[in-house]
Amino acid sequence: MTLLSKIPKVDKVLEWQGIKAIHGHYPRPVLLKAVRVVLAELRLGALRGEGDPSVLEEKAVTERIMRELATSSAFSLKRVVNGTGVIIHTNLGRSPLPEAVRQGLNDIACGYSNLEFDLEKGARGSRCSHVENILCELTGAEAALVVNNNAAAVLLALSSLAAGREVVVSRGELVEIGGSFRIPDVMRQSGAVLREVGTTNRTHPDDYRSAINAATGLLLKVHTSNFALVGFTSEVSAMDLVAIAREFTLPVMADVGSGNLIDLAPMLGTGEPTVREIIRAGVDVITFSGDKLLGGPQAGIIVGRRNCLEPMKNHPLLRAVRVDKLTIAVLERTLRLYRDDRQALALIPTLRMLAMGPSELKARGKRLLQRLRGKLPPGVTASIEGGFSQVGGGAFPLLELPTTLLAVAMEGVSPLQLERRLRNCDVPVLGRVYRERFLLDLRTIQDDDIPPLVAALGSLEG
Repeated sequence: MTLLSKIPKVDKVLEWQGIKAIHGHYPRPVLLKAVRVVLAELRLGALRGEGDPSVLEEKAVTERIMRELATSSAFSLKRVVNGTGVIIHTNLGRSPLPEAVRQGLNDIACGYSNLEFDLEKGARGSRCSHVENILCELTGAEAALVVNNNAAAVLLALSSLAAGREVVVSRGELVEIGGSFRIPDVMRQSGAVLREVGTTNRTHPDDYRSAINAATGLLLKVHTSNFALVGFTSEVSAMDLVAIAREFTLPVMADVGSGNLIDLAPMLGTGEPTVREIIRAGVDVITFSGDKLLGGPQAGIIVGRRNCLEPMKNHPLLRAVRVDKLTIAVLERTLRLYRDDRQALALIPTLRMLAMGPSELKARGKRLLQRLRGKLPPGVTASIEGGFSQVGGGAFPLLELPTTLLAVAMEGVSPLQLERRLRNCDVPVLGRVYRERFLLDLRTIQDDDIPPLVAALGSLEG
């Protein structure tokens, strides 16, 4: 009898004792699918001449079905330990949320809320009203609006203010960021007409003045995100751009990317203007992200002059890019932390990681080594050394933050193989391979990441 003819039928497999024992643990369609997948794999192997009769034994097939059930039933989106050293890591969900928002998020998520109901008037309200006042308070803007991400914010603003008209922007600011988000493409989608001025590395005030004509709708300044020009460069500041716009009675819009609400220069040794400073410079409309330096949920925030934002609030595109109740709940609670800079630096994880100094990071490394003592399998070693972290998220692309790294090595296993093993743990541990070493950056490892990290390193087997 050939191996193919010995493969059991689905009905027979379902009657095996090991399979009957798990009938109540999985929905019947899920169990049936797992059995069929495994039997199909066995048939394919038999047709290829692979395997031997032992793979068809009841115990072997049952174990294989159990593995298939575990894989197919696992959640795709899961928590990971970020040991990469990139603080605002787009692929890992960008900024972790403050612990202070947890209870409020749970209350709003698991019940009804006054999302679009004015409790005082007893009538329909606006979902943006829950965050507009606090945004105006923190930035000095006259009005504010929130949509689902910064690309949507740029699209809505341009569609409302400049559809069918020219938008003047420096050639050096026509950037592409992650996910192939290109400023020219968004501008084209909005119906605005791109008018480039200057060169890649140098743009002057007169370049803008020469480009302005009867068809001009607004002047646009764009943060270059994770792209930086150095050397022989020149750009027009927001303040100078406002002065030019006032000569021609035009609005100025600035896409500032990360949306910095606190002056980080004293802490980082370098800084970027805060949103409040850009408002003070006279910029009419500012767009930025909620989940980068701000440290909140994914959102696109628009602040500025009331007469510029009113068309956006009434634009039909707004409904397509609006935010849900969970985003509003998290954003409101995150923004309230910014009423006290010290509180924000202490409670918002992104800011706290930025603020970590060398002594604190070294102390974290020593504590982690103590926890690992006696828990690492034979052949696995861990040591601490110096290195650098990155901000990520398109903020401060040239800045390197001194950090402490945990270097992990395993006898007979390459760094790439070690990276793969840790990446496939129950709680995936992600690090970086650099100069033939596997490294974990302690700046981006949260306190509650330590137990699963220790468990993952302790589970490494030769």
